[in-house]
Amino acid sequence: MSNDFFSFRQFTIRQHACAMKVGTDGTLLGAWAHGGKRILDVGTGTGLIALMMAQRFADAHVVGIDIDTDAVGQAQYNVEHSPFSDRVDIVQADVDGWQGTYDAIVCNPPFFENALVSPDAQRTMARHTDTLPYGVLMAAARRLLSDEGELSLIIPFDCKDRLESEAFLQGLFKHREWGVRTKPTKAVRRYLLSFTKHARGMDRGEGVIGSEWYVELTKNFYL
Repeated sequence: MSNDFFSFRQFTIRQHACAMKVGTDGTLLGAWAHGGKRILDVGTGTGLIALMMAQRFADAHVVGIDIDTDAVGQAQYNVEHSPFSDRVDIVQADVDGWQGTYDAIVCNPPFFENALVSPDAQRTMARHTDTLPYGVLMAAARRLLSDEGELSLIIPFDCKDRLESEAFLQGLFKHREWGVRTKPTKAVRRYLLSFTKHARGMDRGEGVIGSEWYVELTKNFYL
């Protein structure tokens, strides 16, 4: 892997203009999230998750939105040079004012709160929750999801309670919860979570990075 680009099976992600580079979190979410015919990727960054969803759901139209000008330009380039350019749109926009109805919303949200601010303003914007508070994200999901739609996210373990509280306040129901460990002997460090507008019961599980589960989940993407 070069720091400037990351090649997947069906597309390449250029990332020199983006604060947040391709990582395991985004790849996990893009491979795990449920989709539909209309998909919204909030905080699209490089466009990785938007392109993964387009690859997985052949009938889908995907919209990726981001507030960062450089990220939007980078994502637009990545989409234009992918096989999915006719089904993916990248727009500079804030989810709080976004309109539409979506079968699926995906987001790898900012997670730092009350933490030291990076001297790199772009990286700070990508990582700190004041640019996308969980309450704003959940309110937007409640408004934008179709009646049977699903919001899917990946977050650090220590953000889980706060995010779930905001989902509850917005009347969303947790539908799936998947703990992710870096090694079998390590504690869960990440959670893949999904929420719906109506209670559907719970699907719980765990997975380990590099395990058979992980390889099977990501096999259509990694070279």
